Amino acid sequence: QVQLVESGGGLVQAGDSLRLSCAASGRTLSTYTMGWFRQVPGKEREFVAGIDYRGGSTHYADSVKGRFSISRDNAKNTVYLQMNSLEPEDTAVYYCVADPAQGFLLRFNLWDHRGQGTQVTVST
Repeated sequence: QVQLVESGGGLVQAGDSLRLSCAASGRTLSTYTMGWFRQVPGKEREFVAGIDYRGGSTHYADSVKGRFSISRDNAKNTVYLQMNSLEPEDTAVYYCVADPAQGFLLRFNLWDHRGQGTQVTVST
């Protein structure tokens, strides 16, 4: 049973940075595509960023390009989301996802493994 546990969320001010971590357990995910989604109340979860199993290919939502960076450490079975220049519009619950297929799935429920989420709140 794969478990994904997110951490690193919190309350910050606009312009600040945060780094989210997602630690996987239950099996090694070194051959899995991994990613991040986010959700605000009343809206569907939206794709934020994805990274292929080797870390050589990444994909970002237009809204975070140039500000967010996804990376992974396969030795630690962990994926990260570095978030810079945070804006109040980035306030959401952020979810980690993983899937054995290659490619970046844009629908949250299509990913095989999904975490419980961590809250990020950006104040003005």
